[in-house]
Amino acid sequence: MNWTISIGQVAGTKIKVHLTFFILVAFWGMAGYQQGGLPGAVAACLMLFALFACVLLHEFGHILMAGRFGVRTPDVILLPIGGVARLERIPDQPKQELLIALAGPAVTLVIVLVLYALLALGGAAPRFGELDPDGPFLETLMRVNFYLLVFNLFPAFPMDGGRVLRALLASRIGMVSGTRIAARFGQASAVVAGLYALSAGQPLLALVSLFVFLGAGAEAAAVETRAAGEGLNVGQMMVTHFRTIPVHATLSDAVELLLSGEQREFPVVDNMGRVEGLLTRDNLIKGISQRGPSSTVGEAMTAQVQVVSPGLGFQEALERLRSSGLPALPVVDENGRLVGLLTLDNITDLLLVRRARP
Repeated sequence: MNWTISIGQVAGTKIKVHLTFFILVAFWGMAGYQQGGLPGAVAACLMLFALFACVLLHEFGHILMAGRFGVRTPDVILLPIGGVARLERIPDQPKQELLIALAGPAVTLVIVLVLYALLALGGAAPRFGELDPDGPFLETLMRVNFYLLVFNLFPAFPMDGGRVLRALLASRIGMVSGTRIAARFGQASAVVAGLYALSAGQPLLALVSLFVFLGAGAEAAAVETRAAGEGLNVGQMMVTHFRTIPVHATLSDAVELLLSGEQREFPVVDNMGRVEGLLTRDNLIKGISQRGPSSTVGEAMTAQVQVVSPGLGFQEALERLRSSGLPALPVVDENGRLVGLLTLDNITDLLLVRRARP
């Protein structure tokens, strides 16, 4: 199930909303209704939408700065805990990441200053005190943005402050080591914040802490994977000893082939040896249960499978394999000849060996 819906697109970046965001809207509206009836519910929802509009502007600060360095952002997702701009890659230079990380807080700072100026011009005396849900709309919005700015700059990776820390560390000790240190500090901070949130009865802070902990670990692993795969191509990662299966073979034949060895995915070929599809173990089991063992491989296989070339680089090959949703992809040379099978298991084994090297 796709848990996001697209609500628009700006400069090539899709704006998506996670379905859990609407749970937050309902909760916020209910809290407002209990305090002030229908007008209170409307006011609470308007405040929430205004806040997330500011969050979206914050994320586009990152996106526009990343675009200056040639880094695309396919989408930005609004979650109950904030926004996430999904950059297609980490910038090559630490200085670039530093500027991208600071661009979002810079936008939030501008929002705070603009709201402060509007309030001052209107004759109010804006203060950065405690949050008051019943306070004036613009002043409450200004205060929330101010606290988000301060919170975001805390050096807990992968928040903006943590990315600033990672960029500064990477400029001195390298991307992998810098990411590892920043991630560990971020996870330690998340544990402390999570324990405090649980003891103080603050579920939203506990949720943010969990997000920070998981995000730090995931990004650290991604950076180490990219570093371990640097310089590799598909020809060095693919399985070269494998078996194929004819498109007209029966599923009964495929079962014998499956049970005769360790291979779990089989390229399906025609009489000329050209790739027609891929038969996975799941395809095989589903085909037998729905059509019976006498049906053909061509009826059960995944057709029109994307193929990759031996010269394709590590990162792009890994992204294609993951986006396909398949456990393997056929590898064909420039003449269309099947020469290998790219599997996630084989890539993982190769990366483990490379990481183990001194």
